[in-house]
This record gives sequence, C-alpha cells and structure tokens, in this order.
Amino acid sequence: MGVYTRFCSGVLFPLHERLKHHDSVALRRRLETSQWWPPEQVAADQAGRLRAFLVEIGQRVPYYRELFRRHGFDPAGVRGPADLQRLPLMGKPEIRAHLDALKADGHGPLTRYNTGGSSGEPLIFYIGKGRKSHDVAAKWRATRWWGVDIGDREMVVWGSPVELGAQDRLRQWRDRLMRSELLPAFEMSAANLDRYVARIREARPAMVFGYPSSLSMIAGHAQARGLRLDDLGIKVVFVTSERLYDEQRERISAGFGCPVANGYGARDAGFIAHECPEGRLHLSAEDIVVETVRPDGSEAGVGEAGEIVVTHLATADFPLVRYRTGDVGVLSGERCPCGRGLPVLAEVQGRSTDFIVARDGTVMHGLALIYTVRDLPGVRRFRIEQLSLEHTQVTVEASEAFGDSDVRRIVDDFRNRLGAGVRVDVNVVDEIAPEKSGKFRYVVSRVLPGSAAGTAGTAGTAQEASHA
Repeated sequence: MGVYTRFCSGVLFPLHERLKHHDSVALRRRLETSQWWPPEQVAADQAGRLRAFLVEIGQRVPYYRELFRRHGFDPAGVRGPADLQRLPLMGKPEIRAHLDALKADGHGPLTRYNTGGSSGEPLIFYIGKGRKSHDVAAKWRATRWWGVDIGDREMVVWGSPVELGAQDRLRQWRDRLMRSELLPAFEMSAANLDRYVARIREARPAMVFGYPSSLSMIAGHAQARGLRLDDLGIKVVFVTSERLYDEQRERISAGFGCPVANGYGARDAGFIAHECPEGRLHLSAEDIVVETVRPDGSEAGVGEAGEIVVTHLATADFPLVRYRTGDVGVLSGERCPCGRGLPVLAEVQGRSTDFIVARDGTVMHGLALIYTVRDLPGVRRFRIEQLSLEHTQVTVEASEAFGDSDVRRIVDDFRNRLGAGVRVDVNVVDEIAPEKSGKFRYVVSRVLPGSAAGTAGTAGTAQEASHA
C-alpha cells in the first residue's frame, strides 16, 4: 500500500466519515474481526442482533407495533432467523401504503431515496445514518479483500442520478482527494468509448468499478481498437447492479488483465453479498438476514432457488423486515476455502423479471432467449421484452452484418421456446439507450413482474460516501 493510500484510508476518509456522523470506521474494524469467526459464532451473533433489532422496532416504529400485535409476535422470544417466518413478507405496496408509519418515533436524520423503477414501479423510501455507515463499512471491508483500499486510484463507470446529480465543487474535490474518477455509464457512444479507454490507460487505476454491461463494452471496444488495458497494473474490477454473465466476466477479466469481483446489493436492501478471491459470494451476515422463499412464501431449502428476502439490522429508523428484493438466488451450505465464516450465496440467478414464461406456463430463465440473439453476427446490444404470453418484442442494435435471415432465426427460435403462436417482433435500431440509472437490462418480462425495486447497487466506496 502506498503512502498516499495509507493517508487516505487512515486519515482523510475517516475524517470525512466523522464529519458526516458515520460510524463506518469502527464498523469496518468490527467486520474485519467477525468475518473470521466460525459459522456458529456468526450465526449466534446474528441471532442476538436480530432479536435486539426486532425488540427496538416493536417499541419505536408504529407500523411494526401494530404488525406484531396483530400477529401475536413477541420479538423478545426470537431465537433466530427461522422465527421471521411468523411475519408476513414486505413488498412495495406495503411501503407505499405505510411510508410515514415506517418511520421510528424519535428517528434521527433520514435521507429520502427512490429506486429507478426498472419494473415500472418506482419506490420512495428513507435511509438513516446507521444504515449508511453499515453500507460503507461492508463495501470497504470487501474492497480490502482484494488488496486495494480507499485512496488507491479508482475508475467508476456509473450512471445513477444520485451519483451524477450533484457533482459540485466540494464533491469533485473530495473525489480527487480520494483519487476516484467517474465516467458516465449512460454515454456509451463510440466516441465516448474511445475517450474512456484513453482515460483509463492514462490514469492507470488500481481498481475499476461499474456495471458488467458497461465494462464489458469498454473491454470489447479496446480490443477492437487494438488497445491494451491488461498492462496497466489494475488489480481488480468490481461489478454490481446487473447480473454478471459468464461471457462478461471472461471478457472483462481478459480485457483488464485482472480478476472480476462480483457484488450483490440494492439501494433499498443494502450491500447483501460480496465475492472473495476464492470466487464465493459472502453474505454480510453481521448486518443482514437473508432468506430465500418459494412462490408460496415458504422457506426454500439450501441449494434450492427462491426469491431473496432481506432484513437489514441497521435500519431501525426506517426498518424493512422480510423485504422482497424481487431477485432469485440460491443459498449454499458450504464453508468457503478462504476461511471466512460468513455464509455463502451460491448463485444470484437474476430478477424475477429476468425469467420468461412460455405460452403453456413453463417458466425459464431469459438465457434461453439471450443465447439466440447474442451469438448472431453484427449484434452489439439487444433487449428482449416479453409484453404478454402472446407477444414478445426484440430490439437489436446491430451492424450491417445483421440481416433478414438473422431476424427469421430469432423469430423461429423464440417461437420454439415460447410457443408456435406467439407474436415475435424484431426491431433493428441505431442505438439502445440504457435505463435512466445507466444500467442495462437484457430481458424484461411483464408476465412475471418483480415484486420489489430493481437491483440498484451502489458506486465504489468513495462514491458511496458521497451521498451517504
């Protein structure tokens, strides 16, 4: 670690956090100790924190006072996450209907947030300083797993309006001090890609952070231009917010010449899991209780896919208990070879809207359709939208190499999977714009709408601190 990095991580950033009344420095130190506890100790600590959290919100939060009374739920008797099954799941409708009642009596400063509404339903919610401190600490800990730290040069390819909406002089100076530079992810034209590649080569960052789709495009663009990014000394590329596909991981890793570390989280749910150098996604179990549930609400078993449901234990000022993320994942019972006792999330299969439904009711992952389009010549980007069981629309951004025979192949393959009578429209356009957040989604199904806010993720540690 260089002298300046030690100064930033040991002096500048802690001062920044203290001025914002965040406890992230002490929390990160605690997390770096607890990550090495045996799984039994991690579970026992989590159970105690869960019980204390539920007791507190049962006293301070009007919504939960009434909910616990109505269900005869005694938070003081909670022995572990299994007891949460006695409470109902929470989704967007409940938050919208009880926004003020979810604020704790005597709560501290709350910041208003909203999701981008990728499922068509934006959500307003609030985050207190405790949750922000835990988010920063969890991300900071995971960053250090890869031998980088705050103060190392960082390039952030991001597009959330939260990060881009207030680039005032103070924030710009702060980012310069932390050596974190932002490249807007929603401006991925050929000219800007040339500029981004040149800037990355000039800056020679120690780490890169961003959306898998955007970083994959940058890596592919550099390769097409005959420009190297794998000789810059980049130690790791952190990705989050979108599903990371295998081919994206391979392209990013080869292009930047370093490992790719996946992260899973959402602005409304917190930082849920981070990938360690052994390739496992570790749950932030000290702060977050993660359940996976079947469509009927019952608990999914280890190794079984289910909707990811979270209870964040640092959100007493505006708590969300058993919050439905809308994502589908698989919990693992394995112990990671890295030695950390944190539970492992074996797989994040994507949002429920990443799954499509055949005309006969068969549910399948969007990859069943993605592979057809992705492998066609000339295809740069595409978006598949299942508007109904009877109608699917495919938008393709492609070169002149893409022709009528490719359109027929898409229609034929999709009908083979979705049903012979399904209408499949293929529209070829000059450019497909990402969502307002800067993210990009390959598949959206209106047949299986997500029950919660779109996975929003958060920018790199210094960037996260900019709005936390």
